[in-house]
Amino acid sequence: MIDINCDMGEINTLLDNGTYEALMDHVTSINIACGGHAGDEEMIRAMVKTAKEKKVKIGAHPSYPDRKNFGRYEMDISDEELSTSILEQITGVMDIAAEYNYSISHIKPHGALYNKAARDESLATLIGEVILSINPSLPIMCLAGSRMVSILKDMGLNVLRESFADRTYEADGNLRKRTLSNALIVNLQVASLQAYNISKNNKLVTHNGTEITIQSDTLCIHSDTPDALKIAIAVNNKLNRSQ
Repeated sequence: MIDINCDMGEINTLLDNGTYEALMDHVTSINIACGGHAGDEEMIRAMVKTAKEKKVKIGAHPSYPDRKNFGRYEMDISDEELSTSILEQITGVMDIAAEYNYSISHIKPHGALYNKAARDESLATLIGEVILSINPSLPIMCLAGSRMVSILKDMGLNVLRESFADRTYEADGNLRKRTLSNALIVNLQVASLQAYNISKNNKLVTHNGTEITIQSDTLCIHSDTPDALKIAIAVNNKLNRSQ
C-alpha cells in the first residue's frame, strides 16, 4: 500500500486538541517541523514520543528559516546560510529522536523550499548535498514528476516521489499556488478520489480538467487543511486500508 504522510509539529492548537495524535492513527509517516518555519524542541519531543508509541515513521521537515511567513515564501539567503540552517534543522530532530531510541526515516523539505527545489537545479543540489553530509541513505520526499527527482537520483540519493490528496495541480504537474483560488481540496470525496486515482491508476485530474500521469511512492495530507482528520479517514476508507 502507498505510504500516507502528514506534515506535523507546526501548530500548538493541533497538538493541544489531539488532532496530531488522532491523525497518526490514519497515516504511516509524519514530517516534523524542525523550527525553521514552525515548531520547537517541546513540540518535536511530543511528535517523536507519540509517533513511536503509534509505530509511525518520522521524518525531518526543514524549511527556509522564516517563521514569520511559515516558510511559504522564497528567501534571499546565501547558499552557505541556507545549507547551515537545513543541516541544523535536520540534526536537531535527529538528536531528539535518538533520545527516544527512534530514528528518522526520511527528509521532506517544506513550503517554498520544497516548491522551488522542484524546479531549481541548484537548490535541489544544495539540499541533496546536505543530506549526503548527514546520511546518504536517508530518502528524501520531493514532488513526483519534478526535475528534483532525477537530480537527487543522479546524486546517488534515495527518492520518495510525493503526491498530494488535499492540493490541486496545474497542467504542468506543479502544485497550484496557495495564493490562488481552489489551491486546497477540502471536500472529502474529491480528496479521497484524487488519492485513489493517484495510488491505483497513476493519474489525476488537474485544476483545468486535464488528466496527467503521476508515479508516486507517498501521498500527503496536510494536518492544517480544514477537516484534515476527516480527509485522512476518507482516504483510508477509499483505499480500503485497515483502520
